[in-house]
Amino acid sequence: MDADRRTRRRHVFIVSDATGDTGEMVVRAALAQFQETQVHLERFGQVRSDEQIADIVRRAAAVRGVLVYTMVSVELRQKIHQEALGMGVPTVDILGPILTRLSDYLELSPLSRPGLFRHLDQSYFKRLEAVDFTVAHDDGLGADTLGQAEIVIVGVSRTSKTPVSLYLSFRGWKVANVPLVGGLDPPRQLFEIDARRILGFTIDPQQLKTLRLHREKRLRAGMLGAYVDGEAILREIEAANRLFRSQGWPVLNVTSKAIEETSTEVMQTIFLRTGTKKGTHPTS
Repeated sequence: MDADRRTRRRHVFIVSDATGDTGEMVVRAALAQFQETQVHLERFGQVRSDEQIADIVRRAAAVRGVLVYTMVSVELRQKIHQEALGMGVPTVDILGPILTRLSDYLELSPLSRPGLFRHLDQSYFKRLEAVDFTVAHDDGLGADTLGQAEIVIVGVSRTSKTPVSLYLSFRGWKVANVPLVGGLDPPRQLFEIDARRILGFTIDPQQLKTLRLHREKRLRAGMLGAYVDGEAILREIEAANRLFRSQGWPVLNVTSKAIEETSTEVMQTIFLRTGTKKGTHPTS
């Protein structure tokens, strides 16, 4: 008997008034705890009528299946419950209890709009994709795919390129940053992509020297030479500014600015140059 229970194929019907992605994700996560059980999943999306519900419940009853549903409509949830109860089909309501509890706590009614969870998932994964891209294109990495960046930040070392890039990526932007190093040419790809997406970062030479000295102390290097030399720093910045002017790239001065402030200026500049906007930010 126990062997028969382990080998009998089970059926799980996933029903949603949207795509059913949320329900399937939850079911698959739960099924990971039952490795020895054979389970056949059937997903039914865009279920919006009593007739659809009745048909699915009959099919579940025929194979002694369980019905898992993520319906935001109160009426559809009630219909599934009534139909399943009448035919002896066990059910699992994923969203109902959550929506009810939150509605009581917030003293608001849910929108009951199918697909909202899907949109949230898409937004979340797009941000993850942006962060992954930005990390893979930090400090000059990923030159071969530089053209896929929505924003490219160029500047000498310690001009906040990395923290600003990451801040923007958390808001969905794919950002690459390219360091300017004395004696080395920037990657050729930098001059082959859409210049409207490129910005130069500059900074007051004295503040840059201070930032680099702090870094030297943290690293306990003591051998950074020109990296912290005032005259060498001035030459670096002047060379960077010449490059920015020659390419027609807009320049942002990051001296004494918080990461959030600089990031807002970046988004404003990109919006004015390309018309691209993500999230909410001032445009003037």
